[in-house]
Amino acid sequence: MELHNGRLFWGTTQDREFPVARKEKSGYYDVIIVGGGMSGALCAYTLSAAGMRIAVLDKGVMGAGSTLANTGLIQFSNDIMLHKLMEQIGEERAVRFYKLCVQAVDHLEEAAYRLEQSSDFIRRSSLYYASGEADAPLLRKEYETLVRHGFQAEYWTRNSLMDKLPFVKPAALVTRGDAELNPYRFIRGLVRLLNRRGVHLFEQAEVTGLQDRATHLELQTSIGKLRGAHVVFTTGYSNPPGLREAGVELNRSYAIATRPVEGLSKAWKDRMLIWETRRPYFYMRTTTDDRIIAGGLDEDKPDAPHDPRLIEDRAQRLKEEVESLFPMLTITVDFAWGAVFGESRDNLPFIGRHPARDRVYYLLGYGGNGTVYSMLGSEVLRDLILGRPNRDAEMLRLDRMAPDSFGSYRLFSSGH
Repeated sequence: MELHNGRLFWGTTQDREFPVARKEKSGYYDVIIVGGGMSGALCAYTLSAAGMRIAVLDKGVMGAGSTLANTGLIQFSNDIMLHKLMEQIGEERAVRFYKLCVQAVDHLEEAAYRLEQSSDFIRRSSLYYASGEADAPLLRKEYETLVRHGFQAEYWTRNSLMDKLPFVKPAALVTRGDAELNPYRFIRGLVRLLNRRGVHLFEQAEVTGLQDRATHLELQTSIGKLRGAHVVFTTGYSNPPGLREAGVELNRSYAIATRPVEGLSKAWKDRMLIWETRRPYFYMRTTTDDRIIAGGLDEDKPDAPHDPRLIEDRAQRLKEEVESLFPMLTITVDFAWGAVFGESRDNLPFIGRHPARDRVYYLLGYGGNGTVYSMLGSEVLRDLILGRPNRDAEMLRLDRMAPDSFGSYRLFSSGH
């Protein structure tokens, strides 16, 4: 599955690569992780810290899949507002999930500071503006809900916005405690850390089959057979092996990275992460070298765009969106790309044990907060694999939807 097309930005920010050239394999692992993107790297980070013997397999290069198209906004707020999520899954669960996301942002920061190279993890506030007058009451209600449950938030009126930013909107919700990140430098930094911990990392290693033995699982791969007590699939937007469909809708989105912009800090208060209530939504952030990254224009098509003219057209539209908010800035598009992304139908990630196989697990961080979901999901899986109680696993379990919408539970066979 082709995950992205166009000219991508993050790969140009890595000064030098840290190759993964492992040839030897252990006879047995506590956990084998299939997929070396954000979910796989963070899962290995969390499980190895718990003392487990870990192998990670990626059919390409770790971090070179969806991570390269990730725009690196790290937020605890979800695509579904807290008060709407409460209507869907209940107040206690919804608040708990939002608090898990806050905790995950903190844990991502801790991980970033353990790396030898900077991943440009910087704490930011987020500005969530009302795209139209009708959305202002929704933001007000969300603000009241967040504050009531102990989250850091402010409600800005039209006049407040006019005093602080160069654009006018009916209202805005400001949340504290979010962050921005260079996702590719983060993963490549994790690769070095995992190597130091003794995690076995195998790039260019494709899985072709899985067999359930009496005492272990056996993975058939392009580099030979691997045996382990548990297998975790962190395959992102590619079809997860053993599951026909996971209640997910695949779409595609577009993003740009501009050339460095003069006067950025003066015009853009606190360099806040910015997004809006309209769906599909437009969003934007800054980088450490004064670029603007902006994204949106989601389309209901489950594949990456191939036509360069289409990517160029969407890039121009995103540029115009940026200019409408910051007309005083001179904007030149330097990078533009389109990529596949997935969303679950109930706005929560799928994290947990395979419904019919005790030793097979999945970490599928579908949604706008994929990096945050990867972090919190790795901690849920750690507890499940170690046999510890985890009160959040039930909320995120794979079969929480009706089986006919979730799909087949049958594991794939060797050679398929």
